[in-house]
Amino acid sequence: MFKIEEFDIKLDTEYVGRNFIYCDEVESTNSMLLGGKDTNQNGTVLLAEYQSKGRGRKEREWISSSGQNLTFSILLKGEFKDQKINLINLSAAIAVAQSIENLYQLNVDLKWPNDVLVQKKKIAGILLESVSKANKISKLVVGIGINVNQPNFPGQFDIPPTSVRKEFHSLVSREKLLSDVLNNFETLLELSKKSGKKILNDWRNRCKMIGEKIKIVDDEKVKVGIFEDIDENGFLILKVGDKKEKIHYGDVSLR
Repeated sequence: MFKIEEFDIKLDTEYVGRNFIYCDEVESTNSMLLGGKDTNQNGTVLLAEYQSKGRGRKEREWISSSGQNLTFSILLKGEFKDQKINLINLSAAIAVAQSIENLYQLNVDLKWPNDVLVQKKKIAGILLESVSKANKISKLVVGIGINVNQPNFPGQFDIPPTSVRKEFHSLVSREKLLSDVLNNFETLLELSKKSGKKILNDWRNRCKMIGEKIKIVDDEKVKVGIFEDIDENGFLILKVGDKKEKIHYGDVSLR
């Protein structure tokens, strides 16, 4: 059972998580925040113990054992530019990485565009979704799934999953981890509004794939080249021969 009082004591934010909604089960925390009329406050966080239709990128199913992990979404309101959205995505990944590193002394890597890895295994993922009005994004939801205390993961996966418990060799406090992630995320979010440079550099420092030969799969399209860098908006720069191409989406793997 999630102890909301324990979480609240450690939360040190101005607005992220100050409106906190806890649910036993929902279809999707992202969908509930995007479509909800009663959950319209900027910074609202919705945590669900179980998502019956939890998903990652490209509608892939995200399976998480009830009561063992953190599956939550953060609502952000305002007018967002497309470029800024990717900085928010990177900020969320960094926030998760910082918390896992600082609380549990684990070495965390980031994989473009939205995966958090420990020992080359996936420990967390991020999914941003939005609502637009008159070609402007008015509502943005940052969905985050962190494998916390789940002991095993049956099934086959492109990237093997792991959990904080498996890597830290001990049960950990979900309340402490969630509050720390939200504290870090708000700090990074405010930083990204002023300057994206530190966000980009922090992300680069945690990505081991930059400079490596990679394969990018986007639906039926496959591209192979060198992961040269990310640009000022956080999009991947792929070098193929003498040409460079900006990549907005795709599944990345080492060749």
